[in-house]
Amino acid sequence: MSDRLAFGAAVEELSMAFERRTSLCRPFLRVLPVTGAAISTLGPPFGTETVCASDADAARIDELQFDLGEGPCWDAMTTRRPVLTADLRTASPRWPLFREALGTSQVGSLFAFPLSLGSLNIGAVDLYSRTVGTLTDAQVEDATTLSGICARQVIRRTLADLPSHGVVDGEAGDGFSRREVHQATGMVLAQLGVTAADALLIINGFAFARGRSVREVAADIVARRIDFAGEWSDPSESPPESL
Repeated sequence: MSDRLAFGAAVEELSMAFERRTSLCRPFLRVLPVTGAAISTLGPPFGTETVCASDADAARIDELQFDLGEGPCWDAMTTRRPVLTADLRTASPRWPLFREALGTSQVGSLFAFPLSLGSLNIGAVDLYSRTVGTLTDAQVEDATTLSGICARQVIRRTLADLPSHGVVDGEAGDGFSRREVHQATGMVLAQLGVTAADALLIINGFAFARGRSVREVAADIVARRIDFAGEWSDPSESPPESL
């Protein structure tokens, strides 16, 4: 299978991961020259936890960063840029506690990509390799694209686990509230140039992140008290940070 066909298959697999309840990590491993992957949420409102890990070493890399509060995943989320560490052992003296805690672990290179959607910071994707080396520009672009799809999947899984998911303000039969949400969805779609599904997902995630109902957020969007165009930032537009 050619590289582009393999990437297309990975995109399709990741895009359907919520419906099929399949691994979020596996598509990254299909197309990138890495040993393992871990996907995590970092801090409020989604909590700090490993959503998916391809192996025990990937899970440990995540766990150490959680415990120590430092590491490439935190930097990727904070800066909204990929963090590329070609040789973890000889990199600049960043994350001293994290690097010391890794000890003799077989981690040669480590790459972190932010998970974000609109103004929401969700977490990060950690990719590690037992060998030293970096990613090509094309591979960074592919990983960034997959991370954007993954961010949507993580939010969908989080919202699906909420008891009130799919109910607007507890009033599913309120026709006005549904029309307002549809109108707000159309406005977000126009502001950001995203699909209708992504626009609704952004509204739901924004409401969840702020402890508000979808109807309240929709009303603010329609009244132009919330304008996502002013908050939108695409992490793929920023160059990766290489160490």
